[in-house]
Amino acid sequence: MRDELLNETLFHSLAHARVEIAAWVEDYNRERPHSSLGYATPAAFAAELDKQWPASLRPTGSATQPIASTALMRKTTTRL
Repeated sequence: MRDELLNETLFHSLAHARVEIAAWVEDYNRERPHSSLGYATPAAFAAELDKQWPASLRPTGSATQPIASTALMRKTTTRL
């Protein structure tokens, strides 16, 4: 990001910086293949991973769902 955007772009305002950064992030995550992901885009890679999850573990709403249950807290007693 630094080499491709921040060092190359003169931002005229905070709003301009937000627009340019958002466009760069969108391009980086949706259009560019990444060698570490088998030359797939991050969006395509995530979609493929989502298909591989068992239906019971797939998130159903907009908020992320925990995969593991919450650990139980042990009871502590104070001894004097």
